Amino acid sequence: MPFDPDRVETVTFDSYSTIVDVDAAESALKDRVDDPEPVSKLWRARSLEYTFVANEIDAYQPFYEMNRDALQHALDAHSVDLSTDERDEILAVYHELDVFDDVREGIERLREGGYDCYVVSNGNPEMLASMVEHADIGDLLADTISADEVETFKPRAELYRHAAARTGTPIDGITHVTAAWFDVMGAQHAGMQGVWADRKASPWEPFDGEPDLTVESLFELADALGV
Repeated sequence: MPFDPDRVETVTFDSYSTIVDVDAAESALKDRVDDPEPVSKLWRARSLEYTFVANEIDAYQPFYEMNRDALQHALDAHSVDLSTDERDEILAVYHELDVFDDVREGIERLREGGYDCYVVSNGNPEMLASMVEHADIGDLLADTISADEVETFKPRAELYRHAAARTGTPIDGITHVTAAWFDVMGAQHAGMQGVWADRKASPWEPFDGEPDLTVESLFELADALGV
């Protein structure tokens, strides 16, 4: 089904990889790891895998702790021995990730066009507070909504339904914008329109349909909504 701008009342955004660039975390590894790229990639992959497994075995813990465990695994897998303090310094980079260039102006256009904007994220409240401050978008967001509030991670429908309740919007009136394929699918499954922010010209996943809309930047979403 094609994207329907007339349905859109509220726009929600994922945080990591959508508003801020998680690949920037690799820079925190450079001074401590000989080959930081594979460590960084395994770190990110495991942090997401842990959330998927946690959903199925009721092993929720805040995302920052998931991220800590995932980093430790990535370091162990590549035989990197760091102190707890060094590991925590690397982990802290998640509080100051690089912000994508189109974020502030893109969200500003949506707000000026009459759309309430929220962040809906796996990140726990402390992570989201620092991300919003670092991205300088606090004045543009109506609120942030964390998986911590329901102790359930994406792509479980419960989190998206909780977000709809928190925004006071019927779930089919929400468009969710995310760089994560599973987040697009989760939002659509729950009843939202799913917009894929494909900043890296990646192939779409070959199962379970297509995004309602694919954009390279938030400007393209604003264009699609006529604002």
